[in-house]
Amino acid sequence: MDQSDRPYTGGAGSGRIFVLSREGRPLMPCHPARARELLRKGRAVVVRHVPFVIRLKDRAFDESEVEGVELRIDPGSKGTGLVVTDEKKELGDHGAVVTVRRGLVSVEFQHRGDQIRAGMRRRAGYRHRRRSANLRHRAARSDNRARRAGWLPPSVRHRVDTTFSLADRLCRWAPVTEIHVEHVAFDTHSLSAGRPLKGAQHQRGPLAGTSVRGRLRVVWDGSCAYCGVSAVPLNVEHVRPRSRGGSDRISNLVLACSPCNRAKGSKPVEAFLADRVDRLAAVLAQVRAPLDDAAAMNATRWRLTDALSTLGKPVHTWSGSATKANRLAMDLDKTHTLDALCVGPLDHAVGDRIVRLPRNALTAQATGRGSYARTTPDAYGFPRLLRTRAKRHFGYVSGDLVRAVVPGGKWAGAWTGRVSVRARGQHSVSTPRGRINVSHRNLRLLQRGDGYGWGVRPEPRRSTSRKMG
Repeated sequence: MDQSDRPYTGGAGSGRIFVLSREGRPLMPCHPARARELLRKGRAVVVRHVPFVIRLKDRAFDESEVEGVELRIDPGSKGTGLVVTDEKKELGDHGAVVTVRRGLVSVEFQHRGDQIRAGMRRRAGYRHRRRSANLRHRAARSDNRARRAGWLPPSVRHRVDTTFSLADRLCRWAPVTEIHVEHVAFDTHSLSAGRPLKGAQHQRGPLAGTSVRGRLRVVWDGSCAYCGVSAVPLNVEHVRPRSRGGSDRISNLVLACSPCNRAKGSKPVEAFLADRVDRLAAVLAQVRAPLDDAAAMNATRWRLTDALSTLGKPVHTWSGSATKANRLAMDLDKTHTLDALCVGPLDHAVGDRIVRLPRNALTAQATGRGSYARTTPDAYGFPRLLRTRAKRHFGYVSGDLVRAVVPGGKWAGAWTGRVSVRARGQHSVSTPRGRINVSHRNLRLLQRGDGYGWGVRPEPRRSTSRKMG
């Protein structure tokens, strides 16, 4: 199994360990070796396994010296980086006071906005079919229904809620004194045009003075984009189908005759025009990169800052150019966690620098907490089977972190992983070597599922960029 996909079951190799006082208040994170010593001597107990959090039994918060740490966030559309850091003042080589920043814990959070959007489109398709076919009637919902102030689509709102939730957890596990967030805005109009726009050019889009169909007739000279036939009725066709995530942008639309429109259906244009290379090149030349990620970032940047301000910590915003300058000065790779480590001011002329990076970064994949649906539908939206109303079986829920002790057979031994429950009590546990079936009698609960799939990956320094969105 690749190390980046390895399930995370402890704090070793993932940076500092979160420490809580006797009352449950956060103290300064400690080294994993120190945490093992405290546990071995019985001075601490394990609070969480993922991430690893311990609580001291013999030290109160008032008896501890807590300097405080900073939380730095690099938000993204596909993923978000969160890093807990501390900064200290030291004397530089020339006697000047410099700031040194150390990365204590790195977390890369992977959103599931695309899954949410795909699920909502699938549900919309079910509703459309029930309205259009001779089936059970499903009343149409009006497009002009009122929405509350600050409303965001669920797939976009998910990015704000989950980032805030993870930041709230880190503030409960570490003595965070301030939050630093990268605050960027994307000029989607210039990105769509493929060149910088100034002045009145921003006020005139590609459809200025015409319509969608009129614009497409000019671009394709009144002929089918797939076969070149003209003087026939032409349909507006999506190059990348809506069912595959395509949008209604003008760059994703072409004119197609009825036979080509039916033949293409929901196929990728590369497969449909595989034997017509010249036509494929002409169609792909018009297609522009989707702006979903840029639009999502523009919609959530202020909402995320407002949400973080409710944590009671000072929130500071910094530009993406400053983050890039810090990353290049420190010669670091471009990942969400390393970008988060570089968020905030560093005066490199004086000698400010980053002196420590966590060797490994935690990964948190948003998996959700199940579904409200009581039936499993088939490909056409009809109920295929009924789901049990109970999610807990023999004390376990799918997603719980468990310790399985298999007494004999091929899988004999002790295994740690996430459990998928079954009503008959023969649960399935994920292990680095695959999934195994274990009786509920041989399981021990380590931690309840929290809606995230945790893992660990090595933190690159000088390698190919792994930042996505």
